[in-house]
Amino acid sequence: MKRLQIQLDEPLYDALRRRAFEEQASMASVVRDALAGSFKSVHPSQSTLDDFGFIGAGSSEPPAGGPVSVRHDEFLDEAIAARFPKP
Repeated sequence: MKRLQIQLDEPLYDALRRRAFEEQASMASVVRDALAGSFKSVHPSQSTLDDFGFIGAGSSEPPAGGPVSVRHDEFLDEAIAARFPKP
């Protein structure tokens, strides 16, 4: 485990303390459980393929001149130039 120091405002601290008391747990474990629920994808062993429904959601024809995976720097340069034209 890694140590983390945070500051909470008074109402949030009181709510955390109350929850820890109700659950008969430490305030640290209540915070860890809340964060684990918020960052579910941080624990890959808990992720399933259903968590990644966006995979394969799109399709397109490769651009002229070759695939983006080969010419990524050129395509990035073109995209930046189109977004931010030089004066």
